[in-house]
Amino acid sequence: MPPGLIPSLLSHFWSIFLIVLFFEGSIFVHELGHFLAARRRGLVVKRFSIGMGPAIPGCTWHGRDGVEYCISWLPIGGYVLMPQFADLGLIEGEGAADAAKYPPIDYTSKMVVSVAGALFNMIFAFALACVIWIVGQPLPTDMIAAARIGYIKPTLDLPDGSSVPSPAASSGLKVGDRVLAIDGEPVADWSELNERIFSGSGRDDQGRPQAVFTVERDGRRFELTLHPQIATEDKIRQVGISSWSDLIVGGYSASGTLGEKLGFLTGDRIISFDGQLIGNASAYQDYLAANHLRTVAARVMRGGRTIEISVPPRPEAATSAHLGLLLTTGFTVVHPSPFGQIRDQVMQTFRSLSSLLNPRTDVGISKLTGPIGIVHYFSNAADAGLLVVINFTIMINVALAFFNLLPIPVLDGGHMLFATISRLRGRALPMNLIVNAQVVFSLLLISMVLYISVFDIRRWESDAKAERAPAAAIEKP
Repeated sequence: MPPGLIPSLLSHFWSIFLIVLFFEGSIFVHELGHFLAARRRGLVVKRFSIGMGPAIPGCTWHGRDGVEYCISWLPIGGYVLMPQFADLGLIEGEGAADAAKYPPIDYTSKMVVSVAGALFNMIFAFALACVIWIVGQPLPTDMIAAARIGYIKPTLDLPDGSSVPSPAASSGLKVGDRVLAIDGEPVADWSELNERIFSGSGRDDQGRPQAVFTVERDGRRFELTLHPQIATEDKIRQVGISSWSDLIVGGYSASGTLGEKLGFLTGDRIISFDGQLIGNASAYQDYLAANHLRTVAARVMRGGRTIEISVPPRPEAATSAHLGLLLTTGFTVVHPSPFGQIRDQVMQTFRSLSSLLNPRTDVGISKLTGPIGIVHYFSNAADAGLLVVINFTIMINVALAFFNLLPIPVLDGGHMLFATISRLRGRALPMNLIVNAQVVFSLLLISMVLYISVFDIRRWESDAKAERAPAAAIEKP
């Protein structure tokens, strides 16, 4: 048996288990909300399905309460079949004649049952947020600290294969600058900074993407205008910057490395090379590689005092630019308020939708994530740890609640919209109108999911190639 096979299999089983538990669990919670609300309001429930399409053979159970419970083949949703929801029943397989056998549903019951799914998702998200609040979540200091720039890329690679000077390098931004706001919107941390750039809608007179950075440098505040480039395979706005992170020597890649011989000790924090601030692993490697033929003066912080170490010329820098040092960054355990976590996720979901609808941004439907993408991110989160999975599940549940309440036929918000219009006009909407709207939007929704899935697969393949690249470089003779 090949070495490492069993750990690899266990890792995959663990990822699958977490995906089923949290992703399908989120869908189950949503449908459970509809189910319990319907039973509470005295409605007839005929089927409770996790997944869409035909039921999986052997995965159907008939309860004593008269409900058929099943797991269906397509794991992209679920439904609770209620004949009194005539507009929904016709789509999910309930005939109009059968629906007419039952008492009509009143407006209040329809609204309560429709909103219950989203409500249960929010309750589930809040419960998971309480877990993170109590247990605490270790985060890299660069993720929670102020949006300080640690590295500026000299160039950006465009989707067509060409390279251009990065907007950050061209604008005059410097390593160590702290970004306070973008386009007047405050930036608290690096995650917000990335989101502001990605979803930005600023454009100059020529229609080029534009972002105004409010920057603090040496106690002075000023503004810089950048023109983001549409870069990477995903074609998103980028300016070519990375976050600041303190570089701490965590050890050596092997005994007797150059870094160990030069006197670098575990716990040293690298401050600068030749007086230039080094606040990012990429900056560290780039500077050593670019200056491998001359002596570099390294300054480190050790035990509260500054020490200088002279790094001699290294003709072999192509293979040892890192000096044999294993660098780490600091971690801080945070206990974010569950209310704050939910608020942040709601605001992020709202901003994402606003960016999607704003024609001045470069955010399109292809940037959304479908079921395949969610499984991909769940798999990555599983590798990072259970708390990361929980945090991602909170985001999924908030987004699921928000999305389902949109006033679109087929979704819960669409049922609420039809019910409200019927109530205002004093009589029910024509059933043909409702059914046609449901069919059209069902086809549109399925088409959108298939379209998004193409880009999800591309992103998954791109990530897989990026993971294989370092291994290929190591194995290359």
